[in-house]
Amino acid sequence: MKLSVKVDYACRVLVQLARMDGREGLAHIEELARIEAVPATYLVQILGELRNGGLITSRRGKQGGYALARPPAAISLLDIVTLIEGDVLDLGGAAEGASGKRVAQAWREVRAVLAAKCAEVTLEKLAAKAGGEMYYI
Repeated sequence: MKLSVKVDYACRVLVQLARMDGREGLAHIEELARIEAVPATYLVQILGELRNGGLITSRRGKQGGYALARPPAAISLLDIVTLIEGDVLDLGGAAEGASGKRVAQAWREVRAVLAAKCAEVTLEKLAAKAGGEMYYI
C-alpha cells in the first residue's frame, strides 16, 4: 500500500493552513509552496481539488488566498485521503478461488482499522505545537 505524493502534499499544505487558522488574512500559494516545499504549479491543482471537495475556501484578487473551510478539528486524514484518492485502501480483487472470500474479508478488516485511525487524526492534532503528543500512523 502506498499513498501518492499528491496526498502527502495535500496533507502538508492543509496542516499549514490549520496552523494559520484564525490569523488575519489568507494564505498565498507562494507562501504555502515555500513553507511546505511543494512545487507551486502542482499546488495550484491540489488546492483546486481541495476547494472543490469543500475542505478549503479561496478568494481571488490582491487580498485573496486560501483558508480552511472548517475548523482544523473537523478535518481528518480520512477526509483528505478520501477526497484525493477515493478510498483509504482500494480493494480491487475478486473474492474467487478457495481462499478468496477469507482473504477479501481480512482486507476489509484492515481497511476498517486504517479508516478508523485516519478518522482520529485531525489537522488540529497535526498542527499542534512541538512538545505536544507524537502521532504515529
